[in-house]
Amino acid sequence: MVDFRPFRTLRPVPHLAAEIASLPYDVLDTDEARAEVARHHLSFLHVEKPEVDLPPGTDPHDPRVYETARLNLDRYVNEGLMTQDPVPTFSVYRQVMDGRAQVGVVGLASVDEYLADVIRKHELTRAEKEEDRVRHMDACDAHPSPVFLTHRHSPAVDAVTSRVMAAAPFHDFTSSDGVGHTLWRVDEAEDIEALRAAFGEMGNLYVADGHHRTASAARIGLLRREQNPEWTGEEEFNHFMAVAFPDAQLRILDYNRVVADLAGSDIEEFLDRVGEGFEVEAATGDPAPTAPHEFGMYLAGSWYRLRARTGTWNPADPVGSLDVSILQDRLLSPVLGIGDPRRDERIDFVGGIRGLGELEEWVDGGDAAVAFALFPTSMDELLAVADAGMIMPPKSTWFEPKLRSGLFVHLLH
Repeated sequence: MVDFRPFRTLRPVPHLAAEIASLPYDVLDTDEARAEVARHHLSFLHVEKPEVDLPPGTDPHDPRVYETARLNLDRYVNEGLMTQDPVPTFSVYRQVMDGRAQVGVVGLASVDEYLADVIRKHELTRAEKEEDRVRHMDACDAHPSPVFLTHRHSPAVDAVTSRVMAAAPFHDFTSSDGVGHTLWRVDEAEDIEALRAAFGEMGNLYVADGHHRTASAARIGLLRREQNPEWTGEEEFNHFMAVAFPDAQLRILDYNRVVADLAGSDIEEFLDRVGEGFEVEAATGDPAPTAPHEFGMYLAGSWYRLRARTGTWNPADPVGSLDVSILQDRLLSPVLGIGDPRRDERIDFVGGIRGLGELEEWVDGGDAAVAFALFPTSMDELLAVADAGMIMPPKSTWFEPKLRSGLFVHLLH
């Protein structure tokens, strides 16, 4: 049984939503964030990446950064740019990208259910990134941006969201990247109870994107419990803000790899070694992979098509049969010497939203020697890994569109 509940949402006033809404903190670097706040002075990046308001070169983990985040969040409230719902509400959040819609419910998920694996994960987290988000949430006394959850299709949830979306929205705008964002506030008691009941019938929720935010929110919850020994379970810190989408509506893009060098091999030697685990042929036409276990490889100005040789992976292994695992286990590690892609500085990762032209630029510009295009991980694969209690290799999934930050905030006080 899943506990997914409403909360007193802090929201932008309607006419400022488009100016305040921002991409999440981990999509932009500091220079890109500075450019964005120069274009949109009210951007929530003032909270998400508050180093933009400090001198260039400021360490993003400087205590002043976290203090600035809290001051900026307070400013949105004190200046009337954002207001808090008087009573707990859900929200329905629809995003439309390239004509494709995904509709999620904004609410609070349970820290205890995350710790008990009722809310399942598929990625490891890095300690330094967790620590950053813990310090950020603690300083803000809030969950400023949501976790992206998914669940198996629920007709009962669909019935409520369809009914809510028949009314006028609270926010409705298109961001500069062409993604449509529409939000409806769910404040009717009947709809709130129907949503709570529908989620209560689910066996599990799954973290799709935002593993560091989820782990950090759980740590905040445990920290606040230590600070409040009389806690009851109903305090705000026992829950974290999330948007829960049905699995069938979500879109996972490819997450591609670039490697700095050929580990001492020349091109002919490298191709021979690749051929031990893959069928290799020159690519004609669009080099993008069209099926699982097929890869594109860009090397020395040319595209190749790779197909994993039969018998080189175990179809019964939810992790080992992933394309990211096959590439890692059969090529990146044995041929290129990339043993730990989490830490090896010779490898980098390029989200599929940037297109295959980005891979060509890495190689043609000399920043990489070879690039690999992957077929996207499927939602069925993600759920199978999570249900098995297993972990995917790093950078296995790239979800689009990204949730906007600043459209809803969960205050811990």
